[in-house]
Amino acid sequence: MVLGLVTVMAFCGCTRHYVVTMTNGSKLTVCGKPKLQNGSYVVKDAAGKSYLVPSGRVREIAPASMEPESKGRFNPSTGK
Repeated sequence: MVLGLVTVMAFCGCTRHYVVTMTNGSKLTVCGKPKLQNGSYVVKDAAGKSYLVPSGRVREIAPASMEPESKGRFNPSTGK
């Protein structure tokens, strides 16, 4: 997941990246700030293609720089 996020950010030609958190907990990383039009957010993916996301499905929109680092699945024990 983190690799996918980095890949999207690397190929995205925009200057700002945003994380859209959906009501079901899934997250979308988009290029540019989503715009609200007629009850839906217009978002762009890494290729520049626009998509509509119903505003009722969006819980939060935050700059990617504000998104906390995700914890990896592997936690090595430090005990002997």
